[in-house]
Amino acid sequence: MAEKLVPFAMAAAMTMMVLISASAEVPTIFIFGDSTADVGTNDFLPHSKFRANFPHNGIDFPHARPTGRFSNGLNSADFLAKLLGHKRSPPPFLSLIKSSAGVKKHSFRGISFASGGSGLLDLTGQRMPTMMKFGAERVPTDDLHSNLTNVIPLTEQRKQFKAVHGHLMAALGKSEAKKFLSKSLVFISTASNDIFEYYHSGSTMPKETFMSNLGLAYEKHLKALLNLGARKFGIISVPPIGCCPSQRIYNSTGGCLEILNEYARSFHASIESLLCKLSSEYKDMKYSLGNTFEMTINVLNNPFLFNFTDVQTACCGAGRFNAQSICDPKANLCSNRNQNLFWDLFHPTQAASNLAAVTLYGGEPRFVSPINFAQLAAA
Repeated sequence: MAEKLVPFAMAAAMTMMVLISASAEVPTIFIFGDSTADVGTNDFLPHSKFRANFPHNGIDFPHARPTGRFSNGLNSADFLAKLLGHKRSPPPFLSLIKSSAGVKKHSFRGISFASGGSGLLDLTGQRMPTMMKFGAERVPTDDLHSNLTNVIPLTEQRKQFKAVHGHLMAALGKSEAKKFLSKSLVFISTASNDIFEYYHSGSTMPKETFMSNLGLAYEKHLKALLNLGARKFGIISVPPIGCCPSQRIYNSTGGCLEILNEYARSFHASIESLLCKLSSEYKDMKYSLGNTFEMTINVLNNPFLFNFTDVQTACCGAGRFNAQSICDPKANLCSNRNQNLFWDLFHPTQAASNLAAVTLYGGEPRFVSPINFAQLAAA
């Protein structure tokens, strides 16, 4: 009988403690990067040509709804978030800014800043998509200065995060906000577009200079996030982008465009060294580096082990390798989407994204190091 007489205030307090405890087990996630993580950011850019908010995109999403994800369903950001206890990826920052309450609310749960077509460099993606990306011609570098509303560059994504940082500081105070951010997870998936644009623009800049510039840009972005209080980083490196269907069309044999894969290998080594350096400078920094190059090569070399029957052709598109057109309502559409590695000319299928997320979350050091994403969340 006494148990039934627990004061309402005490019961309410106990309920609140349980809710706080449950919430603490689901880490806050902030996501930065490009179309591999974009969950609809570019839908809010009126003039962006890097969009996926139309069929056949989203055909396997609930209610077959195109959401702006470059996928037939969910992407790797969604699956990582699910593994960490979320329903799916946090919503885009731009979807929340109509109401300050929306930003404040999701500042405690997670927000995505990722924008399709963006890169480490501010000019990457800041022009109209051209046949450079769809396999026909090289484009003068000067064209990079046009259409400056095409994507949200990583510098601008950082500014959006700084606004979130301001909300947290106002709500929690400096000390508690610092503690909160140190426990939050920051995922970054970027740099493929920088490499694509450098190579296909026919730039005269030496490869070594370009790769050095990418490393310096990444260091600048990471230090800015560290200075805002971020301490746990899940970094997703560049996969073998020369094996995308869009790049195979450049190879008369239909094989991978190996020069782009060399850039991806070089970039991974550079970022591996950078993260080691930063973690020695910021003693409380923790990180996981996902080697998506090795992860993808493993699938390409052993497709049947992962239930893939086609690792070369885009599921949605047209032309050679289904890679000479974007995925739109007029595109050819494969029926065995769970058995295709590639959804469109650049992006993985939902099945491939799930495999990538599972590997990042619980994979061995060959694929994610020095710790995997599950260990990062628990650290």
